[in-house]
Amino acid sequence: MGASAISDGASATHTHMTNSWNTPVEAFEHLYPLRIASYRIRSGSGGRGRHRGGDGIVREYEFLTRADVTILSDRRERGPYGLLGGKSGARGRNSLLRARRTIAIPGKARFEVEPGDVLRIESPGGGGYGKPL
Repeated sequence: MGASAISDGASATHTHMTNSWNTPVEAFEHLYPLRIASYRIRSGSGGRGRHRGGDGIVREYEFLTRADVTILSDRRERGPYGLLGGKSGARGRNSLLRARRTIAIPGKARFEVEPGDVLRIESPGGGGYGKPL
């Protein structure tokens, strides 16, 4: 979440989205043949400013079977902008870890995965507010 005139932005927060949720790990692992290999705050991804933007998250999905994957994500080319001298948050990144290789995945993509592949989604950080003091 981006910063405001009165406070830093919240980290690891679902904002301004209508078609995605912060689904609990247990629900994912119960419903789908995958394992959440990692789920953490993306430290340092919020934009600097008098009030700092909130940090995004990193979630890694390890696939246990073959699957078709579709990603529809934004802010992969440019991070969320800052206001009144605040810096932009880090842009988001998607990548596939396969056989010791890291393959960049665009913001909007459809691809197939194999057992053992890991999809890493790094959400963008929020924009900062105001020039740093």
